[in-house]
Amino acid sequence: MPFQKRRNSRSWSASRMPIFFERFTHNKHKTAKRFGLEGGESFIPGMKSMIDRGSELGIENIVIGMPHRGRLNVLTNVVRKPLEAIFSEFAGTNMDPDHDDSVLGSGDVKYHLGMSYERPTLSGNKIHISLMANPSHLEAVDPVVLGKTRAKQFYANDEERHKSMSVVIHGDAAFSGQGVVYECMNLSDLHGYKTGGTIHIVVNNQIGFTTDPRHSRSSPYCSDVAKSIGAPIFHVNGDHPEEVVRAFRLAVEWRQKFKKDCVVDVVCYRLHGHNELDQPLFTQPRMYKQIAAQTPTYEKYAAALMEEGVLTKEGKAEMENMIMEDFNGAFERSKTYKGKQDWLDRKWEGLLEPRQFSPILTTGIELDELKKIGDSISTVPEGFTVHSGIDRVMKQRKSMMETGVSIDWGMAEALAFGSIVNEGKHVRLSGQDCERGTFSHRHSVLHDQMNENVFVPLNNIREGQGLYEAVNSSLSEYGVLGFELGYSMEDPRSLVLWEAQFGDFANGAQVIFDQFISSQEQKWRRQTGLVVLLPHGYDGQGPEHSSARIERYLQLHDEDPRIVPPMNEGERRQIQLSNMQIVNCSTPANYFHVLRRQLNRHFRKPLIVFTPKKLLRYKHCASDIEEFGPGTRFRRFIGDRSEAIQNIDSKEVRKLVFCSGQVYYDLISEREKKGAEAENVAIVRLEQIAPFP
Repeated sequence: MPFQKRRNSRSWSASRMPIFFERFTHNKHKTAKRFGLEGGESFIPGMKSMIDRGSELGIENIVIGMPHRGRLNVLTNVVRKPLEAIFSEFAGTNMDPDHDDSVLGSGDVKYHLGMSYERPTLSGNKIHISLMANPSHLEAVDPVVLGKTRAKQFYANDEERHKSMSVVIHGDAAFSGQGVVYECMNLSDLHGYKTGGTIHIVVNNQIGFTTDPRHSRSSPYCSDVAKSIGAPIFHVNGDHPEEVVRAFRLAVEWRQKFKKDCVVDVVCYRLHGHNELDQPLFTQPRMYKQIAAQTPTYEKYAAALMEEGVLTKEGKAEMENMIMEDFNGAFERSKTYKGKQDWLDRKWEGLLEPRQFSPILTTGIELDELKKIGDSISTVPEGFTVHSGIDRVMKQRKSMMETGVSIDWGMAEALAFGSIVNEGKHVRLSGQDCERGTFSHRHSVLHDQMNENVFVPLNNIREGQGLYEAVNSSLSEYGVLGFELGYSMEDPRSLVLWEAQFGDFANGAQVIFDQFISSQEQKWRRQTGLVVLLPHGYDGQGPEHSSARIERYLQLHDEDPRIVPPMNEGERRQIQLSNMQIVNCSTPANYFHVLRRQLNRHFRKPLIVFTPKKLLRYKHCASDIEEFGPGTRFRRFIGDRSEAIQNIDSKEVRKLVFCSGQVYYDLISEREKKGAEAENVAIVRLEQIAPFP
């Protein structure tokens, strides 16, 4: 058979599976929502062709993010999730009898779930495909995909960004309407965020739920947002599978050649309403009368191939019968299917599930080692001209290590980062102005005042150390936090942090907190050790810059206040069984330990840290070097250590005040002012607010 005829035959073969999947599931589950792909099914042979061509061009990993429409079809025909598993999810029988709900989690609707698979290709190569789980919030998964792709490239030393690629699939209304799409495109060529080009695929149904395009965007095309970064846009008719395949192949060739974003706009239609139970004639009567009269793309293409002699009527019927036999067989097997879902992928091997006890470990390090690290990160190379203010900071830090006293917040953080990279692990910090720090307390990237060369002390501790990376982000919270979340999910042995410029700025990223950070382990069985730093102080400049809204994160925390858990160290699983940790440290040493604790344990949980402003330079907020040494660890609760309280019987304490963070120092100061009037008032600190200590 000539080459073109073989390709046409493959295109038809690839196009028949998605439409038969939709028809079969519709017949078996007429009242179930599946957000089918009918009307846009040529997107599937396009995806397959893109993957095959990408493999030929050197791609080894593809990370995919997509909405609910067509997801089950992609899981089946692209990622190759077993049909039995999907059919059992429709019937609600896909439960593992060997595991309880604490392991399976609460789950999610089937058209939100993800999967990974090593997929064979026509070239004989295998390509690893990761379809990320996503919430109902359209486009929320986009930055997570980009971050995971960037991490894959980092750990594989893929500096050319040639082996791992991100693919994000959109609906037309969401692509033009959701601001995070632009946030992600704006990251596409930025230092620290570029992934070598993302392929954006728009399944353009020409409608958004019930809203006509003329009411959902101000531009002629839904893809016009991509013009902001000069990305090429390939518009293709979804009724022509061969042209769709060509467009997808062209997109991956462009990406591999130029390492830039591009868009494939598949102009198609949606056979049903927003879901199969929805009635589209209510709002689009003329459009849906025309759609009802359409011959399905699959049938049009089959007729064209029969006219060309590529396909016969008998051959078509035989292949359709074979497909139906496969589907019917899978449907029968699904009735007893008990598949085990993966808990964690290969890089996460050795980490524990919530029901498996993880012992509490110390996080202090040998003082000689700590001093070596401290000396290295406070040393500026000869010939490098730092600003006089930074020169003073570096000298102060060197003095802290020499004397072992008055270690401040910035130095404690640097020691935590330095100790982690010294162990060969990776630390990545991103956020607005995070290299210097909003309050000029970090200075982890130094700039020569004569030639603007940069020097990173944390990357000059020893040969063979891990990489410290501080990246000033674009002025984005939603997109950048999602990016760092995706990055953190690739390898659990790295410390990944996102810092808000001010704590309340995290408000713009609330979807990531709600739908991923606080809930993804329950919904999708995916852990993350992401650290979120939120400056918080109640110390002036108005409400917008003073509060990180601790109450919001406490509302997201899932600890049951009616249950007192076992607190014996040999059985305590309080953090393991919670969805995240919330801390407001009052000492530099405790901040050091809580950062190190993220990696020095056998599981991962998100960590929300409310960081101070006033305390960064407050002389009483300091720690001695012994508080970082062997045998020390994070203190969830700190009692009143004042001499006055220590010297009296506990029964004489007439008032016990609980506080956290920098409020402690204000209370201490006030107690000193009041003298005898407040001498029997004890002040204790909750360093870990949730889970409650």
